[in-house]
Amino acid sequence: MTDKPLGFDTLAIHAGAKPDPATGARQVPIYQTTAYVFKDADHAARLFNLQEVGYIYSRLTNPTVMALAERVAALEGGAGAICCSSGHAAQIMALFPLMGPGRNIIASTRLYGGTITQFSQTIKRFGWSCKFVDFDDLAALRAAVDDDTRAIFCETIANPGGYVTDLDAIAGIANEVGLPLIVDNTTATPWLCNPIKHGATLVVHSATKYLTGNGTVTGGVVVDSGKFDWSASGKFPSLSEPEPAYHGLAFHPALGPMAFTFHSIAVGLRDLGMTMNPQGAHYTLMGIETLGLRMARHVENARTVAEWLEADPRVEAVTWAGLKSSPWHDRVARIVPKGAGALFTVAVKGGYESCVKLVDNLKLFSHVANLGDTRSLIIHPASTTHRQLDEAAQVRAGAAPNVVRISIGIEDAADLIADLDQALNAATV
Repeated sequence: MTDKPLGFDTLAIHAGAKPDPATGARQVPIYQTTAYVFKDADHAARLFNLQEVGYIYSRLTNPTVMALAERVAALEGGAGAICCSSGHAAQIMALFPLMGPGRNIIASTRLYGGTITQFSQTIKRFGWSCKFVDFDDLAALRAAVDDDTRAIFCETIANPGGYVTDLDAIAGIANEVGLPLIVDNTTATPWLCNPIKHGATLVVHSATKYLTGNGTVTGGVVVDSGKFDWSASGKFPSLSEPEPAYHGLAFHPALGPMAFTFHSIAVGLRDLGMTMNPQGAHYTLMGIETLGLRMARHVENARTVAEWLEADPRVEAVTWAGLKSSPWHDRVARIVPKGAGALFTVAVKGGYESCVKLVDNLKLFSHVANLGDTRSLIIHPASTTHRQLDEAAQVRAGAAPNVVRISIGIEDAADLIADLDQALNAATV
């Protein structure tokens, strides 16, 4: 190895992975164990005091899961990472050290429907709240910040519509007001975008999607940039002050850039228990090895299919940001220069009923509540993922009743177009 920084595809294969010291196994083994034998009482005490990095109990850390955390952190350019049981778990884990009763976050209106529900309904049970703002209205974003705001949240490429967030502008405001910016990078992946380079404090992923890439795993990851000063404002006492939930340790003064990561393990995973299983981590590690290859094909296919759909008279509109007609096209070169991802929506002439017929008549596309698979996927959000929202909220989220969401896979693009063509014929007659 040299001192030169390693390339993306090299990190995707090697980061976090070393030959197993016991056997020499080249692939990261699945450490299917609950607990780990301490060398002696002093060794155990050092581990619990966070004076030494090691393994205590697999709800906290596990060698297979830790290898995945190190790999994703390396790809995102972060100081550390925590793996969780799902993408939704990752979002709660990201907020947990920052929030308290009466505190709020500000989130983009353009989010996955499940995230909107989590933020508008579920987090109320913790005494937290969320203000939803159009992140293209920077003045409204600034105005929404109050003394109880603790974070700003958005997606790099929003699900379902493929909207590209101006991360530089949002990070600028977060920096002005002294708040962490949390970016969901699931649909972009670190191959298309590193939000930390654009000013993000924390990056969250649903590893269920492109990172694993084959529809076999439910998992999530939180990556910490290590760059935020948790002690500057007094707003984050769990990190800056003695933590009563961990024998009075002041995480940020003691651990600096790794404060958030260690707090999330020692307190978050310990008490919330939203742990990724080692077999899931193993599958995700293998998936990430080909992430760069897959994403290049995903984006290439997305361009081919989106351009074909935009020109089709049976279609009202296509939201892929790589199209010159997209209002977000000018952000692509700056935020996601390798391409606008492979997720977008299609407004079908004939409205709700035509969307249902389109979904029911596709043969190659799979009708599933997922995205980021090697297989091409489709869903009608208004009747599924976003059905809990009223129509106005569906429209704001990019999931109007006449819209289907498409996740383009890595099949032959000509076959995908042929399948859409015959299904559109059936849907719009």
